[in-house]
Amino acid sequence: MNQTNSSKCISSQNIPQLPAAALALAEQMADEARIIIKRYFRTRPAADAKADDSPVTIADREVEQMMRHRIEQAFPEHGIKGEEFAHRHPQADWCWHIDPIDGTKSFLSGSLCFGSQIALSYRGEPLIGIIDQPITGERWLAARPQPTVLNDQPILTSSCAELSGASLYTSDLACFKKHQLARFRRLQAAVSLSRYSHDCYAAGLLALGQIDLLVEVNIFPYDVAAQIPVIEGAGGVITDWQGQPLILDGQVNVLAAANSELHAKALALLQAGSSAD
Repeated sequence: MNQTNSSKCISSQNIPQLPAAALALAEQMADEARIIIKRYFRTRPAADAKADDSPVTIADREVEQMMRHRIEQAFPEHGIKGEEFAHRHPQADWCWHIDPIDGTKSFLSGSLCFGSQIALSYRGEPLIGIIDQPITGERWLAARPQPTVLNDQPILTSSCAELSGASLYTSDLACFKKHQLARFRRLQAAVSLSRYSHDCYAAGLLALGQIDLLVEVNIFPYDVAAQIPVIEGAGGVITDWQGQPLILDGQVNVLAAANSELHAKALALLQAGSSAD
């Protein structure tokens, strides 16, 4: 890990005052989610197929219902955008983005490569981000403008600046459309190693300095909102495949990197020879 890497946080002058109880609520919800998820982990809970054929379990629904109830009690005027249920006040300035179990396939198969994600945004800018692995007890927490911490210890992304020495993660090759996969393969051929099926846990590893690049496609705001402050607060860069800031509205393609130099090189390969998303 590069111990001299400085955190890339937004200037506090541009950040509205966070509601006093928002961060405490986010951590309380993550604590309660741990209890629920541990109760179901490695019990082979039944799974239903959603419209996109992705699985959902009773644990996913129970965690999100709990989070929605807590938010509605504490901040009834806030918006809520979650994975399993309909949006609430989606046009509100303050909006919570919740993904009760990111990596349900891993959860179902007893793997540790999943987590709960909680984010609070103001006018589309995520200010709080939590990635919580309930079984290992790892919690990545970012609250702008403070640096990202893992279990209360500040962390930094890696100093890797060359693709030839970089590690690249993505969640699922089956999510890529044909033209997207061709672009990913070009980047994959340039790095030293690649791995799959880690979902939000990969974002935590990137913030921790253990991996260097993360590429995702066709994901929703609740999949990535928490990862934005976590990665940027540790010194990383996260954008869409055009190098633009992520918009928390509809599906997006994501490129996250340990630093701006590596990000620029990866972006160039993703964009080479194609104008398609």
